[in-house]
Amino acid sequence: MLLSDLSIKRPILATVMMLTLVVLGIFSYRRLSVEMYPNVEIPVVSIVTKFPGASPESVERELSKKIEEAVNPIAGVKRVISYSREGVSTVVVEFRLEEKINEVAQETRAKINAVRGELPQGIEDPIIQKLDFNAMPVISLAVRSSSLSSRDLTLLVEKKIKRRLETVSGVGKVYLVGSAKREVNVVIDPIRIESLGIGVDTVINGLKSENVNTPMGRLNQGNTEYPLRISGKPDRVEEFRSMVIGERDGRPIRLSEVADVVDGIEEERSLALVNGVPAVALDIQKQSGANMVEVVDAIIKRVAQLQPELPSGVTLDVVRDASTMTRDSLRDVQETMIIGGILTILIVFCFINSWRSTVITGLTLPISVISSFIIMNALGMTLNIMTLMALSLAIGLLIDDAIVVRENIVRHLERGEDHFTAARNGTSEIGLAVFATTMSILAVFVPVAYMKGIVGRFFFSFGITVAFAVAVSLFVSFTLDPMLSSRWHDPSIHRGGKRGFISRMLDRFNDFFEMIAERYRHLIGWALGHRKTVLFSALAAFIAGIMIFGMLESSFMTNFDKGEFQVSFKTAPDASLNESRSRLNAILAALKDIPEIAHTYSTVGAGDSGTVQSGVAYMKLKERSERKRNQDAIQRDVRDRLQRIPGIKISIEEAGGVGSSIKPLVVNVRGEDIALLKKYSAELKTEMFGIPGIVDIEATLENDIPEYRLTVDREKAVSAGIMTDRIVRTVSALVGGEAVSTYEDEDGDSVDVRVRLPEHLRQDPSQVQNLRLTVQKENQPSGLIALSNIASYNVSDSPSEINRQALTREVVITANLDGVPIGTAVSKVQKAAEKIKMEPGYKFVFSGEAEDMAESFGYMGESLILAVILVYLILAAQFESFLEPMAIMLSLPLSIVGMAGMLFLTGDTINIMSLIGLIMLMGLVTKNAILLVDYTKVLRGRGMERSEAVVTAGRTRLRPILMTTLAMVFGMMPLAFALGAGSEMRAPMARAVIGGLLTSTVLTLLVVPVVYTVLDDFSVWLRKRLSFKKVVTT
Repeated sequence: MLLSDLSIKRPILATVMMLTLVVLGIFSYRRLSVEMYPNVEIPVVSIVTKFPGASPESVERELSKKIEEAVNPIAGVKRVISYSREGVSTVVVEFRLEEKINEVAQETRAKINAVRGELPQGIEDPIIQKLDFNAMPVISLAVRSSSLSSRDLTLLVEKKIKRRLETVSGVGKVYLVGSAKREVNVVIDPIRIESLGIGVDTVINGLKSENVNTPMGRLNQGNTEYPLRISGKPDRVEEFRSMVIGERDGRPIRLSEVADVVDGIEEERSLALVNGVPAVALDIQKQSGANMVEVVDAIIKRVAQLQPELPSGVTLDVVRDASTMTRDSLRDVQETMIIGGILTILIVFCFINSWRSTVITGLTLPISVISSFIIMNALGMTLNIMTLMALSLAIGLLIDDAIVVRENIVRHLERGEDHFTAARNGTSEIGLAVFATTMSILAVFVPVAYMKGIVGRFFFSFGITVAFAVAVSLFVSFTLDPMLSSRWHDPSIHRGGKRGFISRMLDRFNDFFEMIAERYRHLIGWALGHRKTVLFSALAAFIAGIMIFGMLESSFMTNFDKGEFQVSFKTAPDASLNESRSRLNAILAALKDIPEIAHTYSTVGAGDSGTVQSGVAYMKLKERSERKRNQDAIQRDVRDRLQRIPGIKISIEEAGGVGSSIKPLVVNVRGEDIALLKKYSAELKTEMFGIPGIVDIEATLENDIPEYRLTVDREKAVSAGIMTDRIVRTVSALVGGEAVSTYEDEDGDSVDVRVRLPEHLRQDPSQVQNLRLTVQKENQPSGLIALSNIASYNVSDSPSEINRQALTREVVITANLDGVPIGTAVSKVQKAAEKIKMEPGYKFVFSGEAEDMAESFGYMGESLILAVILVYLILAAQFESFLEPMAIMLSLPLSIVGMAGMLFLTGDTINIMSLIGLIMLMGLVTKNAILLVDYTKVLRGRGMERSEAVVTAGRTRLRPILMTTLAMVFGMMPLAFALGAGSEMRAPMARAVIGGLLTSTVLTLLVVPVVYTVLDDFSVWLRKRLSFKKVVTT
């Protein structure tokens, strides 16, 4: 071969090429960032529009439906989902993965601007933003103090800690949870207002207009220009009390006459507890695209700098670190890769029994692995689970070509050729077969890299990394290996001289192998004489494999022990923060004696969309070596304990950002009538409660919120000179509280000035109706009118949220799974849904993980078919025949026998990882068959009779076949044992490959020679048939 001959003639050139790959690989490695998973950008845009005071039905009718209809026609839209809650509409538009997020966001903005005039008056401008699914807290800190008040502690956190953390490179948002922020509270007294004859809206407007600091232009005096500014803002809180907010009969009315001004704190709307003790927590998000591990390291370094600066008695601790699992998983994959490499090298040493030959062969591993960092850096990849797993699984693959080349060179040396001749002839003889086997593997991994859907984006780096590393290993096998073989003489090949203990033991192993090889030679002869028996046995094995495959359950991804999880809980829709606090305390009390829990971090009302009716209790578990139970068993215990607590709904989920977790089982009940949607969803929920393994079941729309509805008599209001929006603004400000102005404190920081009614009046709707508004008519003195004269209220139930998808309403039923794969759960729920009779226009639709699984399995099926076609085409090109490759292709189904059997024995499911293993097998199992068929053709080309050529090829190629198979098996074995962090997720891939390789190798050694002779007979018959027809025609 040209490449190997050039390397043998110019050894310095070959060495320089290898060193260049290594140097570039090392420099590329230093530039790679570290992440848990590949960075996959999902084009999703959200439109959030606030409509103060509007009910969910009004929000749906006036906002959500109109916005949906506006964005749905945009090209590339995959789905449109809307959530209509009290006073706010959220429309989420998901686009197909190939769409560019910036372009679709711009088009979405244009569509919303086009319909802005059709939206109701009184709404706030829609907020359109790209959703970042990585925008979750990467680390959470807790600040506690035994001496400072909550307000002083919050002040310390805001001014000393939060600001310092926000300057850390890569930090995005920093959320405070459980804080007591300073606020100037203006508590209006309706009785005092009424006695002075002014309306509550007069107080609000007066407070807004008097507290101003506004530029008024410039004054020119000679050659000097002076800016002119009016300053009406108080310098001290006391000055608010003397502020004039109106007048009556020519007398100024000061704020202190109608309200109490308190330098206090904002209303408590969130809380944070660490091990049940109150704290001020900081949930820190990273910037989009920033490296999580680097950001967390920088934050921890900044925390260490802050610790000595804090007052005595104040502690700052890390209570949650999302990078821990990333570090542990990556470390485990790295260790697995190293162990696999060592085992692979040992296999080579056992067969070759020469440390020099082992070094020559083994050098392929580090060069290929290090070189793979070049492509990672060039394509903007990261060091993540997928890229490192690719290298870990490829360990056995990377040395295969070198094993075959070196073994063939050694065989030529043992036949008496000199090192130069043996290196040249050995490489040339096997070169085409090695090239074909490598191309077959590339034909498998390239389709994996370019699969569609989210699974394709996820496995892109996996496929590209393996493909590039394998290509480099082929290059090394054709350059460095023959060069070293020609220059670095190996005296142990001829077994001369005194041999050590290990060599003598390996000599015995190789003598035993020679005995096995001779028996295999006789076995091939028997198989050729009993072809029907062999073929029917292979067919029976294949059918058994298919039957076992059909018995396996299906899931999207294998769960693994992360050492952490969270309990999300919801209280009643009308529960107060104190009620949620009470329920959270009950949760923590129920879990305090679980020995495996290291610490807890709990929040209520955290995040942008957090409410006081929902909370999260994060559980950090002790190290796996320090606990007797795995995470699944602990979660089961937690669920059993918490189900006894009344007044809450719980869901045990993966640890993540607040509200970031989604339950795996999702059923959408679609239709238009809310009553029917409730009915059908309730019936399905009842059925689901009876299915074992389906837990934490809940549905939207199942709990209405009792609400007071204020109905304005428009005729009376207009007659009084009062518009509805004025009523809405006034009541909203007094009941909900409105920050009407700001106050600059001693340090120059802005403090909100909030006006509202006293708490006891805000709880009584009759008191709200007694509020007086100012009436001002033309040419008439101002007067007052009670709200009850122009509006009435009634109590009714309202849905807390209305969901829509595909331009129709829906109820979303969600559930967790306890020991049941998603495929099995969906099948059982589907059967339950079939029992429910529904009106036309209503249906059940499965989404969530079930939808992702079905979509991903479809794309993987396409990749499997494409891989098989490409492998066949490569073999046809190599053998210059469309028939002979069928002998090799028929070895592919034989791998299913071992794959299915291995997964069945280990209790694994058919999932993303095991299916990737199946696709890999399509390339791996052809290697053995190619070596057999290729050498058979070489021998027949030299004039050897067919049967003798088949037997001789099998006997000769048995050693490299077993060496490469065992190298791959032992290289993947550490991954298959799943001993490290997160390894349970990766293990099914290795187990599938190992099982498929073992059985396909055993069956291939007998079946392929038999099939080859059958096809050869068919080819001879066909040629005779065609020749006969040609003679007859002539």
